[in-house]
Amino acid sequence: MPESIQQLPAEALAQRALARQRRVRWAQGILLLFHVTGFLGLGFSEDPAFFLQFVPLNLLLTLGLLLAFQPDKGSTLWWFCLVTMAVGFGVEVVGIRTGLLFGSYEYGGTLGLKWLGVPLIIGANWLMLTYTAGILARYLPLSDFLRAVVATLLMVGLDACLEPVAVRFDFWQWRFDVIPLQNFKGWFAVSLILQVFFNRTQFDKRNPLAAFVYMLQLLFFFGLGLLR
Repeated sequence: MPESIQQLPAEALAQRALARQRRVRWAQGILLLFHVTGFLGLGFSEDPAFFLQFVPLNLLLTLGLLLAFQPDKGSTLWWFCLVTMAVGFGVEVVGIRTGLLFGSYEYGGTLGLKWLGVPLIIGANWLMLTYTAGILARYLPLSDFLRAVVATLLMVGLDACLEPVAVRFDFWQWRFDVIPLQNFKGWFAVSLILQVFFNRTQFDKRNPLAAFVYMLQLLFFFGLGLLR
């Protein structure tokens, strides 16, 4: 009897870990289905407009699943989310009105409802990228600042893959149809600030979906860029 009692906690933990792993696999499958469908629709369909209407939904679904697998969902996490989305949205408003941060650009209709000329969902995009890149950099045995730099480079790298696709599908448009170097400098500066904030905010920075989401996004936009 004592032996079976001792085994129960280990068995319960193993079952819990197995159930969690199954949930992760289901989430990965859902995200893969959405992204593969979108990739095929945007890359090979004669009418990509049908698939473009689901871009905001895909972004919200991805962010929602990411946060669902965040172990610590306390007030600090939500504070980080709100501040990051507000900063992301705010810099975009400043960006399109002044051209000082990223260059001269304006948003198209693909990303949905806009306020002050900026899609409301853009803050969620900044949050998703900051969160996934920040968690990936936590695996490196570096200081918090060097991790922030690495995560910033991951964000800028993803933006470099995203830009040609975004222009092609009317996420946004650049003046004279040229993506300026200033855009990447601005992205680096804003991303670094957000990554420093990420590292200084105290919540559990582990997520089994983070690496999968980053790679899925990277391959999605890199692949579409190759199909130009």
